[in-house]
Amino acid sequence: DGYETTFAAEVKDFDPATAVGRKDSRRMDRYSQLAVVATREAVSHSGLDIAPIAERVGVLVGTGMGGIETFELGTETLITRGPKRLSPFVVPMTLPNMASGLVAIDIGSKGPNFATVSACAGSAHAIGEAAMMIRDNRADAMLAGGSEAPITRMGVAGFNAMGALSRRNDDPEGASRPFDAGRDGFVLAEGAAMVTLEELGYAEERGATILGEVMGYSTTDDANHMVQPAPEGVGAARAMTLAMEDAGIAPSDVAYINAHGTSTPLNERLETQAVKRAFGDLAYRIPMSSTKSMTGHLLGAAGSLEAVTTVMAMRDGLLPPTINQETPDPECDLDYVPNTARAHDIPIAMSNSMGFGGHNVSLILKRWNG
Repeated sequence: DGYETTFAAEVKDFDPATAVGRKDSRRMDRYSQLAVVATREAVSHSGLDIAPIAERVGVLVGTGMGGIETFELGTETLITRGPKRLSPFVVPMTLPNMASGLVAIDIGSKGPNFATVSACAGSAHAIGEAAMMIRDNRADAMLAGGSEAPITRMGVAGFNAMGALSRRNDDPEGASRPFDAGRDGFVLAEGAAMVTLEELGYAEERGATILGEVMGYSTTDDANHMVQPAPEGVGAARAMTLAMEDAGIAPSDVAYINAHGTSTPLNERLETQAVKRAFGDLAYRIPMSSTKSMTGHLLGAAGSLEAVTTVMAMRDGLLPPTINQETPDPECDLDYVPNTARAHDIPIAMSNSMGFGGHNVSLILKRWNG
């Protein structure tokens, strides 16, 4: 009772006891459980044998809120039952770095390991920093991405207090509508997405199925406001420009942009301005969509999910749409691939993420052609 938003995008039919084991699941916050399962899937798909190179395999897991559910339940126990009834696992389960640690324990990796905690840019940071570690020869392979489980009483109430969540309680499927004039906030979502990154020579030598390449990465900060992007999107635009420079490409080489596109009134207006600043007149010719229109906003796990989506879009030659586009916003006048996916050749794409605190991340991804 009293919640202004009464819906969210949940991971359905997830049984922690089955997924990670009954004993271990009781010692993991939900965000860590999701991270472990997503990493297992990434390792299985890649066919990477970690044991022989364990000291050269690292893990970076981004998150925005860490073990918020554990913190809430622990606080409730403290207030209602007293300090002696707290579990000794409350503190470690709450820590935002614990997913990275638990993933390493689960897969046996002994290389670089930490969390990237930069709100909604966290998992994009993780992928970018992991790629740089491989580029700098500090690792041969990295498991990178993000995990988030923010659908809790505090999570919903806190974002409601900010006015950040959609209140379309009578139309949850139509609530996430980035760039549409009727957008009124994002849809809170949970989930995890992890990728296996490897040094190219090592991946080719072992016959890995390569899906894409991280060509470039950049991160900047707005230094402007706790939650509002810089005016005219200057910080995000600079991240895009620097990422293209890092990749050694021109703006005309980018065939698709996966937008941050949260479905909030301010973000889309400033993100549109940022893309125009970075790409000039080319901005009108590059398709850009927000897949948050279909997934909701996974906060710290959003960037990695969108990187995966972008790689799949390049592989399949298909632009993912921005759904729920009904009323054009005159301040958002680019090609947002409205409502329907369409065929498109995508050799190179950009994936953008932004987070509270002014964090901006741009990844340049390339389709693998063998």
